[in-house]
Parts: sequence; structure tokens; C-alpha cells
Amino acid sequence: MDVSAIILLFCFTFSSTLINPVAEDTITAHQTIKDGETIVSSGGEFELGFFSPGSSTNRYLGIWYKRISKGTVVWVANRDTPISNSAGVLRVNDKGIILQTDDRIIWSSNINISVKNPVARLLDSGNLVVRDGDHGMKNAGDFIWQSFDHPVDTLLPGMKYGINLVTGLDTYFTAWKSVDDPSTGRFSKRLDPNGFPQYFLLKGSVKWSRSGPWIGGQFSGYPKGNPNGIYLDKFVFNEKEIYYQFDLVNRTSAVIRFMLSPNGEIKLLVWNYQNQIWKVYVTLTITDCDRYGFCGAYGICNINSSPRCECMRGFVPKFPEKWKAVDWSSGCVREKKLDCETEAGFIKYSGVKLPDTRHSWYDMRISLEECYRLCLKNCSCTAYANADIKRGCILWFDDLIDVLGYAEGQDLYVRMPKSELALVFIFGHAVDSQGLEAKRHIWIILFPFAIALVISLYLFRKRKQKGEEKLKSSSEGVALNNIESEDLELPLVDFQIIANATDNFSPDKKLGEGGFGPVYKGLLKNGQEIAVKRLSKNSDQGLDEFINEVSCIAKLQHRNLVTLLGCCTEKGERILIYEYMANKSLDAFIFDEEIGKSVDWPERYNIIIGIARGLLYLHQDSKLRIIHRDLKASNILLDHEMNPKISDFGMARCFKGSQTGANTSRIVGTYGYMPPEYAIDGQFSIKSDVYSFGVLLIEIVSGQKNRLFSHPDHSFNLLGHAWKSYNEGKLIGLINKAILESTNQKEVFRVIQIGLLCVQEDPIDRPVMSQVVLMLSSKMKLPHPKKPGFFTERKFHDRDHLLINFSSSGNNLTITSILPRQ
Repeated sequence: MDVSAIILLFCFTFSSTLINPVAEDTITAHQTIKDGETIVSSGGEFELGFFSPGSSTNRYLGIWYKRISKGTVVWVANRDTPISNSAGVLRVNDKGIILQTDDRIIWSSNINISVKNPVARLLDSGNLVVRDGDHGMKNAGDFIWQSFDHPVDTLLPGMKYGINLVTGLDTYFTAWKSVDDPSTGRFSKRLDPNGFPQYFLLKGSVKWSRSGPWIGGQFSGYPKGNPNGIYLDKFVFNEKEIYYQFDLVNRTSAVIRFMLSPNGEIKLLVWNYQNQIWKVYVTLTITDCDRYGFCGAYGICNINSSPRCECMRGFVPKFPEKWKAVDWSSGCVREKKLDCETEAGFIKYSGVKLPDTRHSWYDMRISLEECYRLCLKNCSCTAYANADIKRGCILWFDDLIDVLGYAEGQDLYVRMPKSELALVFIFGHAVDSQGLEAKRHIWIILFPFAIALVISLYLFRKRKQKGEEKLKSSSEGVALNNIESEDLELPLVDFQIIANATDNFSPDKKLGEGGFGPVYKGLLKNGQEIAVKRLSKNSDQGLDEFINEVSCIAKLQHRNLVTLLGCCTEKGERILIYEYMANKSLDAFIFDEEIGKSVDWPERYNIIIGIARGLLYLHQDSKLRIIHRDLKASNILLDHEMNPKISDFGMARCFKGSQTGANTSRIVGTYGYMPPEYAIDGQFSIKSDVYSFGVLLIEIVSGQKNRLFSHPDHSFNLLGHAWKSYNEGKLIGLINKAILESTNQKEVFRVIQIGLLCVQEDPIDRPVMSQVVLMLSSKMKLPHPKKPGFFTERKFHDRDHLLINFSSSGNNLTITSILPRQ
């Protein structure tokens, strides 16, 4: 079912001392609602007042059906703070709705703005709203607050169920504790916006079940559940918001609701006027196969099979003894190693719930055929499928988890080695219960190879054409080819072209120099400006960086990553050619007192957002998961419009599948930007980049360098000073004077808090970049940060001694190795 998997509901005995309505549907600042009084929506559909559920004597403020099924509660205000007597009073003031007793406030709508003439109104949709009575109210945008934004366990027609990416509002549902107790229960249902969005049913903090992504008309993991077409539903997914919503075709012909019961069941209920009861049309009870990851990686669950779990073709149980003991959670592993060079294609599984899409890549615009090609040419791609029933593309780069076989499922194409595909084609029949497609004729074995050959030739010609267009010179022609033994889709440029463009590497063309070597500005004959990074020939480190940077960045395409145009390996040279960045690097702006005045706060905030999006792409959305390992102000380049672009991938590490980190004995990076677990123990992960990003945020706000910061009152570094200022409520003193006049103080304070969250000492406490981007682009409530890493007072007379233990590159900042600790 589509939304019945979203929420559920239940009915219970209802006791109330309802005396009389005090107004038709509104409450003003001059009115109160006492226990025993109610208001009713204008059409008589819903009622608001105090009630006691079931056998409970506690009193709650709630909304229930008035015209039908009186006693079926759809919303509770003070679910976790019950009133033990009848002293509850509802008021409306300039801060919204207030529920109080004689001695204290029990609950409030907690509106952040002050309203001169507040009015609360109960609508016929069941939505309790607050508006300014001095202004009109034509649509939901005019509401200052609404109960639809804060649901309990019920989804009503017109509710949005998801996340507003602008405000950070997360609308989700939580079951009652029991039919007698509306307090927060064990089960909740909420959207996970990471990757291709999907909904999870949580039991506490544990992922209990998963809906799968929306595939048009239903969620991938649930059968269709729209009885007689009485409602229309939709899934909205854009840059501003992600949500599910349903509405009735005819509000006068049916009453329906979705609810989440205390035991985690999801139900769709329709009111039966003839029998005056709620009729259950769909119930989703969580079976073994509905449990998240029940069969582990590369396992498929089928509730009608015995045993429940089986490995996909070409896979075997990771721990066979556990499988024999009916514990399938460890999943499956490939029986034969998958060699990308000899890999032949994909096996199709029909009728399955698509795997967990949190770390997937998607594009709704491309066809399934193009989807196949993208996955085939990327060795890290494990599977692909339509993002919708008949359109779009999802690519998986991690283990395939939580796959369920059922009749209304989708087609999933899983990457397989040639040997497994050949067996399927030769024997010519479906080899498992999940609907594996295969042809009966042996000649079909040869067909994929013929197609692959044609595609390879076509792609080769396109790559060559693309390279020629990228660096075309009017009179000199650029020598293009594929780099030896590397499929990098990157043109080789003739050395003489580069020499001419840089006036034979003239000192006047030099833009700067780092541990890798000098960087020059160049101008091609066609007028194109370029930046040329030339490896120092006597630098072994530079050679490693060159190979690493070519292999990483050549495959990346994002507006916030610097574009690598080509390279040169002629005459023993190692040269990289980039797009030219007119405003050079970020450090020149934020650390220079005079130049820094030209970059106001709005421009700095846009730079922060751009860096965050680029880093999110590296960690989550690129073909390979990439950890930069040297994110710092000097590696953020700025184009002519001050758009930031992350550069210098010589120290980056690329990972396939679900790996997010590793250990190393060779520490690389820049002192002051490295987290403690990396600098001390050689443990790096995506959270290492998050730490560096946090340092960068605080440097952008303060205009100070973390490593070289000093203060007359203490010996903390910049992070320590920021943490101290945060705890003492003195953040205004941290802001650079050059941006004070243009600063939105609330926004700057929020950025500092996000920065402190990123640099927390324990990497587990740090957010991932998808969360950081959401924090920066919304007004969601932020948690309080814990102590940052390297939060100790320094002894400056020891510093030079400590730095002797670092073997640094030419700029004396970028660390390439650390001696063992004594």
C-alpha cells in the first residue's frame, strides 16, 4: 500500500465531561476554554476540548471527530504532560496557544514571533491554527502555527508528512503508549531525506521497518491500498520540501484516516456510515520480512518461503553456521570475486522491494538504458533500477540491504561476474524464486559482448571528442589520448601548448606554490584562461599526489569542485590543468584585514553553503565516496562570482561500497584542521572532513586562523576560544569586525554553533554532511555541542619542539608524515 504504510490508527473508549461549546470555532485573546467547555469547527466536523482516554482519569487537551465516531481522538496537545484534575484552562495570547493550570503552564504552541491580535481557530479539516486577526487568512501560508505541523499518531487528509528543507520542520508520527495513555510510545514513523528519500518505522531509535522509496502511486515496499479510488495522494520532492500528502476525491462521500497503533501496526481506516464503525481496509503488520535488514546484505526475504531468507544468485551466507541456526542478519557475500575488468552485466530480480536508498544516487530524468550504462562503467556500482515505475534511475554503491520479494515489487538489476551470467543464459530458466529473468538460447551469451564492444567504441570516440572540445587551441592542436592503463576520461595535453600558455613557466605567471609544486596562470590561443599545477620533479610526494588527484578529481562533476581540464605526462613532467579561478583562494580574503572588508556576511554565508554542498557530494553523491583529508581555506578557490570550489585532491582517499573510513600510518593534512583521532591514531573517515569543515566555519566568521590564534586572557586555540565564548554567551566578540555591520547576528551565532558541532572531540557526536547542509539551509533546532577536539591550553614554548616531529611540505603547514610517539 502507498500511504497505509505511512501511518496507522486505533480507536479507544473515550470519557469526557463536555458541557457546552463557548464559541463556534474560534478563541480570541479575551476568551478561555475551561475543562468541560469546547469549540466546534464551522461545519461541525471536529471538536476541541478536554478528555480522558479509556480508563484513565488524566485530562488532556485534544481534537476529536464531532459528527461521526465521537470519541475518536486525532490530536493531543499535552500528551506527555497530563493534568490530574479539571483545572486546565486554554488561553490565546501574543505567543500563541497556552494550556495552563492554577500554578503552571502545561503546554504551549511556542510561537517565536509576537502577534498583536492572536486568534485560534479549529478548521473542518481537523487542523487547529493560529493567525493574526488583523490580517486575512486565505491559505496555510497565513497560519502562524498549526497542529497539522505537530501530529501525534494520526494522518488526516491535507496533512504534509515529511521535512521542510527551508525551515527544518520535521513532521512525523509517534504512536500512543497504550489505548489509555496518549504519551509518546515506542513506535514512530518518519522520513529519512538522505539519498533517495524513504520512510522508516522506528522502535525507539532502532530501524524497525522501511517503506522503500516512492515509486509513483505507492511506496516500493508496500502494496497499493487505495480502496475504490476514494483519495488522491502525492509525493512532493524538490529543493524546498519533501513530503507525502493525500486528500479525498470528495470530502462529503467518505471519511478516512491513517494511524500508527501502540504495537506498531499501520492501518488505513474508512468510516462505515451504515454500521457506524471504522472499517479496516488495510493493515500492515510487521512480519519477519518487513523487519529492516532481516536477511542482511544481499539477502532476499520471502514470507512464503522456508527458510525465509536466501542469498542472491552468486552470493553465499557470510556465516553459514548462523544461517543454519536461523540467524540471517549477517547476510551474504559474493561467492566469487567481482573483477570489474571481466564483469559482464547484471541479473534481473523482478518483484522486489528496492534496497535501502540512503546512500544511493538518483536522477529522475534519465532512462533505464542510460541508467544501465552509468552503472556498468562504474566499478563501484552494485545495482540499478528505475526510480519510478517506468522512469528515472537509482544507482547503488553500497551493499544491498533490506530486499523483500513480493508480487507488486519492482525490477532490480544486480551486478554479477561473467561466470554467473553465463550459467543463467546456458540453462535458460529462472533460477530462483525472486523472478530472475533469463533466455533459453545459448546464442544470447554472445549478444552482450557484441553490444559491449559497440558501446566501448562509441564511448571511446565520445571521450576523445569531449577532450578535444575541452582544450581546443586554434593554431596548435592539443594531443589527446587516454592516459596509459587508466580510464580517466581526461585529455593529455601537449607539453609545448602548456609552455606557450605560461610564457615558458615565467615567474610573472606564478600564482603560488605548495608542497606539490608551483602553480601558474596560463592563456591558451583561443583565449581560455587556465591554472597550471606543475609537479616538482624531485618530489616523490608530488608524484603520489599527482596520480591520486588525477584518479579522483577526473571523475567528479559538481559546481563546488574545481574542474580538472587535462594533464601532461610528456618529458617526465607531471602537470595538471584546471579551470582558472579569478579570485584565487579563500584564505586571501578571510585572513587579510583589508581585503576581508570586501566580503560581507551574506557573501561569506553563500561561500559556506557552497563548500558544504561540495563536501556532501564527495561524501555521499559522487560515484565514489571521497574523503578529502586536507580541507582548509587555502584549498577553497573562488571564481569571478565568488562561488567556492574545493580543490587539491592530492591527499584524498576514495572508497567503494559502504566504507566510510580507514586507518593509516601515513598522516597527511594540515595542522590545525586535523581531528584528534586522525592526528594521533591515524583514524580517518568522513567525520575527519566534517571536523575540518567546522574549523573552516569558525575561521570564516572570526577572520582568524585556528592554529595561530592567540588571546590575552587564555592560551586556547581558536576552537577553544569559540567554545569558551559559546558557553559564556559572548559570541559577538568572536565575529570579525569587518563583517559586523552586514551581519545577521542570529544567523552568525547559528553558524558558530554548527561549527562547534562539527569539531566535537568524539567523531560519533559530529553530524554527517547531509545533516550539516540541512542545519545550514533551515531553521531546525540545533543540539548543544560538546567539547571540541584539541581543547587544551597550549604551552607556546613547547610548540617548536613539537613541530620538529612533523615532516612538512614546502609551505611548512601540510603534514605528510608523523614520527611514532615516544
